[in-house]
Amino acid sequence: MAAVTTALIAIAGVILGWITIEIACKPCLEKGREAIDRSLNPDYDPDDDAVSSNIRVPLNPDNPPDLKPISSSSTAAKVI
Repeated sequence: MAAVTTALIAIAGVILGWITIEIACKPCLEKGREAIDRSLNPDYDPDDDAVSSNIRVPLNPDNPPDLKPISSSSTAAKVI
């Protein structure tokens, strides 16, 4: 009977530990699961996602904008 009690306590501990990790790491685990789902989806095209999420890609690559270094003055700069 002692072995059954010990086994039940151990199983309950593992289940509570799993729930604790799921709650504590929920944002990280959700991002990982979404990445796994995307990689297993045969209709997913990574090129479609890269163009929309990269804000530093110039709209007209043949005519890049003039980039000036940010000065070290105390005035705030507007970033577009």
